[in-house]
Amino acid sequence: MKRHNFNAGPCVLPKEAIESAIEAIRDFDNTGIGILEISHRTPGWERIMAETEQLWRDLLNIPDDYAVIFLGGGASTQFFEVPANFLKSKAAYLQTGVWAKKAAKEAKFYGEVEIVASSEDKNYTYIPKGYTIPTDADYFHITTNNTIYGTEIHEDMDCPVTLIADMSSDIMSRPVDVKKYGM
Repeated sequence: MKRHNFNAGPCVLPKEAIESAIEAIRDFDNTGIGILEISHRTPGWERIMAETEQLWRDLLNIPDDYAVIFLGGGASTQFFEVPANFLKSKAAYLQTGVWAKKAAKEAKFYGEVEIVASSEDKNYTYIPKGYTIPTDADYFHITTNNTIYGTEIHEDMDCPVTLIADMSSDIMSRPVDVKKYGM
């Protein structure tokens, strides 16, 4: 019997995808060298990256004036990379779970952080409403899916400042209006 993983993050892959990945580890693009052994400057690798970027653009309808970047580290790395690149003086955070709280904690090393609303009072069992996003913030950070508590933001909100979202657990679960986000 085939097993299925319905958790956030990793998922069950089709058998063909697994077999293709195994073959690429052995021999990438008929080079005699595995994909884990080649330079990131080889034409085959550059083709794969260009194709991968185009697939993301197509799937999420990402406009040409947006960059697609591939970074290692996952959401926890982004908790400090976002403020390191966007926070000049003040950032605003919606605290809806453990991941949002960790993101705000990391941002405090780079500048002032304002928690505009939090659902910590009820163990993050709801998404706060009726809050005001400060217009003097460099950005407003949200975590769209709080996997531990089961809450999720289902809409792409209008925001008076740059909107940054941790969508690491639900990015492909619904159509996203990329144009509403700075990152």
